[in-house]
Amino acid sequence: MSHVTLAGKATGALTLLVLCSTMAGTFAVSAEQPTLTVVAAYDGKGEIFTEFHKKTGILIYFLDMSSGEVLARTEAEGGKPMADIWFGGGADSFIKAREKGLLEVYQSPGAATIPDEYKDPDGYWTGVSLVIAGFLVNTDVLAEKNLPVPQLWVDLIKPEYKDAVLAADPAISATTFTIAACLLQKMGAEEGWKYLEALGKNVPFFTKSSSDPQKKVIAGEMAVSIVSLSKELITMKNKSQVRAVIPKDGIPWMPSAVAIFKNARNPTAAKAFVDWALSVEGQKIIQGKDPRIMVRPEIAIPKEMESVALSDLIAADIGKIGAERQQILATWAQRVAGKP
Repeated sequence: MSHVTLAGKATGALTLLVLCSTMAGTFAVSAEQPTLTVVAAYDGKGEIFTEFHKKTGILIYFLDMSSGEVLARTEAEGGKPMADIWFGGGADSFIKAREKGLLEVYQSPGAATIPDEYKDPDGYWTGVSLVIAGFLVNTDVLAEKNLPVPQLWVDLIKPEYKDAVLAADPAISATTFTIAACLLQKMGAEEGWKYLEALGKNVPFFTKSSSDPQKKVIAGEMAVSIVSLSKELITMKNKSQVRAVIPKDGIPWMPSAVAIFKNARNPTAAKAFVDWALSVEGQKIIQGKDPRIMVRPEIAIPKEMESVALSDLIAADIGKIGAERQQILATWAQRVAGKP
C-alpha cells in the first residue's frame, strides 16, 4: 500500500494517512476499520487527523485542495462528491457550494455555542477557526525605498507605495477575496471600489499563486504583501527583517469551515468528525496543531496571536459576502484587474 508520513503532502491523489501512536509504530490498517475521505485546506492537517483517529478509530484519506478547486471539480463531476468531508477553506466557497446543492445539512451539537456569524443558519457548514488578514513587510526593502512601515489600509494606496505592494488574484486567493469583500462592507460599495481601484494601481501585478506574495517579501523581492496572518508570520517580529503588521483600521477575516458533502459515502463517520472538530477537545487539539482564533468562545486566543483583538475585526456579514462572491469577482476583473 502506498502511503506518506505525517510530514508528507498529498497533492492530486488521495493519500492514506499513516497514523503514529504516541510511542513508535503505527496503527494497523484493516478492512474492518471505518474510513473517511476528506478534502482539506488546513495547516497541520496530518497531525489533526491523527488525533481524530486516536479518539475514534476512524482512518482518514485526505486530498490537499484549494476551495476553488473543490468547487470546480465537484461541479465538473455533476455534483458527485469527491469526499465525505470538506475541512478548511473560506466560508464564502462553502456558501457557494450550498447554493449549488453540494452540501448536506448537519446541525452538530457542538455548534450550539458557536456565534451565529461563524456558521450557516441552516447547518450546511460551520466555522472551525478564523483566518485573519493583514500585511507582511520586509523592513530592509522598505528602508531601501525610504518607505515607512504601513499601519493602515489607506497607507497602501499612497503614491509612494506604487509598485511596492503585492497581492494574489482574488479569484485564486481566498485571502485577497476576503480583504476585498470585508473592505467593501466597511467602506460601502462606492468608497470601497474607489479604494480597491487605487490599491490596484499600486500593485504591479496580481499573482496567480496565493503563496507568491508572501514568498517574494521574504525573499526581499517586494516591500509589502497582503497575506493571511498565521502564527508563524505574527511571531516573526524581531527575528528577521520580515514582520507581520496587523492593520490598525480593521482586520479582514473569514471563517475556515467544515461541511459534509451531499451523498457522502460514510455520513455517520462524517458527522463524528464534525462533532469532534467543533467540540472543546477537538478545538483545543486543532488550535494546538495550527494556532488560530477558534470559533468556540470558550477557547482562548493562542498566545502567539494575543496582539489580535476580536474588537478590531471588521464587522462583516459573511452570508452576504458569499452570496455576492461572483459579483465581486466580476467587478474586480473590470475595475481593478482591468486597470489601464
